Amino acid sequence: MSRYTIMAIGDMAALHHGAVRLAAAELGVESFGLQVLDLPAGFRDYPEHNHAADGQEEVYVLLRGSGEFEIDGDRVPIDPGSMLRIDAAATRMFWPGAEGARVLAIGCAPAGAYERPEQFSGGVRP
Repeated sequence: MSRYTIMAIGDMAALHHGAVRLAAAELGVESFGLQVLDLPAGFRDYPEHNHAADGQEEVYVLLRGSGEFEIDGDRVPIDPGSMLRIDAAATRMFWPGAEGARVLAIGCAPAGAYERPEQFSGGVRP
């Protein structure tokens, strides 16, 4: 088995007519969730949800396009290259902008077994 996996996002298995790319599964990631969301302009079916039951916090990175997250009723715009962390209990949904959006979504429950390597801690330990 190889010690790395590389794959084009467009070649990854997807759900919902290509809107959700199953990045973690395709890359063999087992320690955290990872999806790529490709949402067209005007898309209004991103589900409002939270992770209060499973404790999973999420980080979203806007790779291209534009959009706004609605978090507990507040609209929060996100720009390409920005990172947004959302607490597990917060209710969220995403509204893509006029040109649509590609969003990288990363999630994990803090009680999981993942241990950040020292070289990536930047002096901050969870």
